[in-house]
Amino acid sequence: MPMESDLQRLLDRQALADVMSHYARAIDERDLEGFERLFAPDVEVVGFGPKPLGSASDWVAFVTKTLAGFDSTQHMLGPQLAEIDGDTADARTDLQAIHRLKEPKGEIFTLWGTYATRMRREQGSGAWKITRHELVVRATDNVPSR
Repeated sequence: MPMESDLQRLLDRQALADVMSHYARAIDERDLEGFERLFAPDVEVVGFGPKPLGSASDWVAFVTKTLAGFDSTQHMLGPQLAEIDGDTADARTDLQAIHRLKEPKGEIFTLWGTYATRMRREQGSGAWKITRHELVVRATDNVPSR
């Protein structure tokens, strides 16, 4: 029978994976309010543009503007590797993201990468929030429309 700390560790690992699954769903379904709720207000976001972003509202504004260039997206996540230390965690989540561009019409942009994400358990609610989020690009590819 697992000890309480073993059970809590399993619950935390699933909760961390759920945060990233909600992240992918929120982007692909354009649920930007749900997306913003995943982040601490002072989140640091790195690797998505020329300079880091330092707040959830700046990050959501950036994502909103970026998504306007795509007809659709699909973010597929691989298994997550998480290191948990009490109420903080570092997670590595591999991804493949497919983006159908509006212009040139129908062109497909594919990104392979890794999300390096730090999360914190919020006092009171117990919810995990993203406090630092970094995209490490592994490769990209553009396929013209047919």
